[in-house]
Amino acid sequence: MQHFDIIIIGGGAAGFFTAINAAEFNPNLKIAIFERGKEVLTKVKISGGGRCNVTHAEFIPKELSLNYPRGDKELLGPFHGFMTGDTMEWFEKKGIELKIEDDGRIFPVSDDSQSIINCFLQETERLKIQVFKSHAVQNFQKEEKCWLVKTSKGDFSAKKIMLATGSNPKMWNMLKKLGHEIIEPVPSLFTFNIQDARIKDLPGIATEAEVKINSKNVNLESKGPLLITHWGMSGPGILKLSAWGARDLEKLNYQFEILVNWLPGFNLEDILSSLKDLKSKLARQQVVKNAQFDLPKRLWKNLVIASGIAEGTNWADLNKNQLQNLSDQLTAATFKVNGKSTFKEEFVTAGGVNLKEINFKTFESKLHKNLFLAGEVLNIDAITGGFNFQNAWTGGFLAAQAMSED
Repeated sequence: MQHFDIIIIGGGAAGFFTAINAAEFNPNLKIAIFERGKEVLTKVKISGGGRCNVTHAEFIPKELSLNYPRGDKELLGPFHGFMTGDTMEWFEKKGIELKIEDDGRIFPVSDDSQSIINCFLQETERLKIQVFKSHAVQNFQKEEKCWLVKTSKGDFSAKKIMLATGSNPKMWNMLKKLGHEIIEPVPSLFTFNIQDARIKDLPGIATEAEVKINSKNVNLESKGPLLITHWGMSGPGILKLSAWGARDLEKLNYQFEILVNWLPGFNLEDILSSLKDLKSKLARQQVVKNAQFDLPKRLWKNLVIASGIAEGTNWADLNKNQLQNLSDQLTAATFKVNGKSTFKEEFVTAGGVNLKEINFKTFESKLHKNLFLAGEVLNIDAITGGFNFQNAWTGGFLAAQAMSED
């Protein structure tokens, strides 16, 4: 049986970051990473459309924590220990140049996730960290002063172990047997399936919008870019709602209505007044052909038609009802959501190990000494934009600090 000082279960972002930092804190440690698949860092590979959204340009811990529907309070302390600026410095010291995009997302200048993967693989090699692929962990248990780890290809032991296994039900079940409570997982970060004539022929159109869940039981709204897709609606404005409403929307079986205000910051009365002005200013022009309020032309046309205004109608000919209907369509359009779709390949869940059972100074289990957990194995998840990775880097770094001590 091979013995290690530290065994990390899970060859993803949190696992590699922990291993590399622990080895840098204490070069004498014998460290191994176990990955059940044939490849490591697969989620890093596909994240950010293959560009790897490393983190987000939010440099105040309190503001950063507000992007986590679950984990905001618990991460506030850890973010004072390692956050966005530290992440950027860490990668840049390893030779990975980063850039901040207009929306705050941070990517490698290469625009290629492979540069992050190569960095991790080179570091594990340099620091003599052993990486075992195709080693599915079947069980782990405490034996006197060490942990025994049984894999599909042999048994190993270690003084300390870290679980960085993401949303893996098998690992959650093993943690349950050790007495940890697992908060039942539900999907987060998903897009809304909507079949509606107003958006049917508009995939690819994006615009700023305010979106509100139209349900007595759910009081949620968000503002941001809304993207019309072949199957419905996506974009940050929708994804934020899916993250914050992950549990509530699951209870509704993903059948609910949303109200979309295509003109953020304006209400029905504001727009009705503007439309009355336009009626006199553009009297002889056709409504359909005169997109207003900087809306995409095709979206404007569909909203006009949905308001009961025929294609050839001039502004001067609009009656009171039509003006009211158009104001409604522009500021409070109701859409029926019928199901969800995964956002790209970035499957994120709300759920995992109960946060009350973790010491967030070290990311060590409060139930078992020398058992550490980081990343999405915990009941922590974030909105889109690099925040889920920041959780992995912060947890991995602080756990590495604690694990590297004798």
